[in-house]
Formats: sequence, structure tokens, C-alpha cells
Amino acid sequence: MITMIRRLLFLSAALLAVPTGASHAQQTSQRQQYVYVLHLTPRMQDRSAWTEAEDKVVGQHFERLAKATKGGQVILAGRTTESLDKTFGLVIFEAESDEAARLFMASDPAVVADIMTATLHPYSVALLRRP
Repeated sequence: MITMIRRLLFLSAALLAVPTGASHAQQTSQRQQYVYVLHLTPRMQDRSAWTEAEDKVVGQHFERLAKATKGGQVILAGRTTESLDKTFGLVIFEAESDEAARLFMASDPAVVADIMTATLHPYSVALLRRP
């Protein structure tokens, strides 16, 4: 369990979904890009204070982002590998509107459970490395 949580918490490689094809170009022309920045709440910055319930929520947070990546909504998700009091996460994604973007961010299980705070920003990916 600890290994899985460490993997979730110390995710340093970005999860990329690089869609191709004309249908994607048509789909993204109606969608805007956003980034939300995640920070652990002060009570979560001490790893020894975490419970099994909080570990489970972080797993749900990761699974939700993985599913949204596979579905083409999330472009990139990851976090810095600094200590918990300094680390932050980024989720770059697409949504149809500001309201839809706020709802996607606010529905993140880690945000709902007050494990992480999140701030939303309009964003535009300028360069993207291709595999």
C-alpha cells in the first residue's frame, strides 16, 4: 500500500495524451485549455498524519485523472518531487467553458476531501513534445 501511495504521491512523469486526427482538431476547436494547480492542505504536509482513508482518496484522485487522460480531456498531470510542504501538482486539461473547467477541478476527490487545494487558470499549450 505504501509503495502504491508513494507512486501516486511522487508521480514525476507527466501523463500525456497526444491525440491525432481531424476529429480531434474539430473537437478541440470548441474546447479551451486550463491548468489547475494543486497544493496539499497544511494538515496533509506531514505524511505521518495521513490515514488509510486519505490514502484511498489520493488513489481516487489519481484514477480520475488517469481516466480523464485516456478520454482525451487531460493533457498532462503530475507533481513536483519536493518535500510535501513544498510540492505542488499541475493538471492541464480541456473544457468547453470556464464553468465546466471549475466543475472539473472542484470535483477532484482530493479537493472535495480537503486533502488538496486547487486554483484554476486559463492556459494555452504552446509547445508539446511528440513521442
